[in-house]
Amino acid sequence: MKNKILFVACLLTGLMFINAGLNKFFNYIPMPEDLPQEVMTMFEAMMTITWLMPLIAIFEIIGGALLIIPKWRALGILILVPLMVGILAHHITLGDYNPLPFVMAAILIWAAFENKEKYLPIIKS
Repeated sequence: MKNKILFVACLLTGLMFINAGLNKFFNYIPMPEDLPQEVMTMFEAMMTITWLMPLIAIFEIIGGALLIIPKWRALGILILVPLMVGILAHHITLGDYNPLPFVMAAILIWAAFENKEKYLPIIKS
């Protein structure tokens, strides 16, 4: 039962990452118009680096897809954790305590813990 719950949690989290990555390419989810000025300034700064957002989008799509496939989940976690750290840092520094990024981070931590045997050879070397 635990494996089924983990699969569904990773499926939903992976789909959210894939959706976020695809949105960076196709802009089908409009930006809210009432964003604070500091957020708009940050997004404008990130957009001036033309390669940054496509790179993040590619990692979100690949990491999200790998997170869904149990055999490749450990690799997907390695790709998504740095992105998740940035997402959490963004939300915490702006005082936006939307629970969704924290839930996604908890799912990644849980999935990493369940795949710890795949990470042990890296740590022991």
